[in-house]
Amino acid sequence: MTTVTVLALVITVVLRLFVAEAFYVPSESMYDTLTTNDRILAEKVSYLHRDVDRGDIIVFKDPANWLNEEPTTPGPLRRVGEFVGILPRSGEGHLVKRVIGLPGDRVFCCDRSGRILVNKIPLDEQEYLLKDAKPSLQPFDVVVPPGHLWVMGDNRAESADSRAHMGGPGGGFVPIENVVGRACCVIWPSDRMTMLRPPETFKKPGLKK
Repeated sequence: MTTVTVLALVITVVLRLFVAEAFYVPSESMYDTLTTNDRILAEKVSYLHRDVDRGDIIVFKDPANWLNEEPTTPGPLRRVGEFVGILPRSGEGHLVKRVIGLPGDRVFCCDRSGRILVNKIPLDEQEYLLKDAKPSLQPFDVVVPPGHLWVMGDNRAESADSRAHMGGPGGGFVPIENVVGRACCVIWPSDRMTMLRPPETFKKPGLKK
């Protein structure tokens, strides 16, 4: 192995561990913000100087076997593909969802207008939900515990998110320590390339930190 190759591998590892990491979207749970086969970049730099915020789309390690996956051992070529982000990860259990509630938040569904409330402040989710989609058909009223997040997919009818795991280990909450990074952009396919920014509704007084 040449010096240049070793240096390239070292740089790749450093970037992947501390700067950004590519992930593959395997499902429609975030449609149509993200869709199946999208490759996204989860950047890690912003969380070095700020906390996770409401509205962020995050990649996180499966907190309580939400994916119900069996452990697998990929071959060497697949491991390389997964490492650089051109293949989906096998058996590592990563998910991508939008942060709705932070530690201490009361998240409630729903008010008389069918809106989700965060600390009694209604969210206008039309910017990222499918047209005419309901914020949630499943009622809930939770207070996010310290060190945890409440997350939901943008495709609410097809997302097994925090709501689906309220009765399981962890109560549906995601430990902040499980967060890998913030999904900042779609990097592939080329016609899907876009930046991912927090929606305007999370900038309301009382919601924006």
